[in-house]
Amino acid sequence: MVIDPRTHVRVARPSLDLAAAERFYVDGLGLEVQWRSVESVPGEHDLLMVGPAGGGWHFELTRDPARPILPAPTVDDLFVLYLGEEPDEALVRRLVEHGGTRVAAHNPYWDQWGVTVADPDGYRLVLCSRTWG
Repeated sequence: MVIDPRTHVRVARPSLDLAAAERFYVDGLGLEVQWRSVESVPGEHDLLMVGPAGGGWHFELTRDPARPILPAPTVDDLFVLYLGEEPDEALVRRLVEHGGTRVAAHNPYWDQWGVTVADPDGYRLVLCSRTWG
């Protein structure tokens, strides 16, 4: 079996505050909510799935209300978006206004080619000016 380049990708990780994550990724970054489940059903996780409209990937944030997992981001846990142009300062400001913190990258490559913003859980989003491929 060969993985098709059009295969849909989901990246999942825990969050302590799904409302704060939604403000950052939807109101700040501009992604769309693709699914939300916060009914607090015993034995089930609360979920927030965000991604670009019509995109081939989405980002899933989970929270177990009964046993929350403390996020443990490191300086090298990166969610990189290859924009193909300089990140717009208005976008960076919007991310900060919606709960992010602009930070210096651990790897200077990312400062040379973009901007790094920590999300409300401390995970790092890189807005890269380069393209992929």
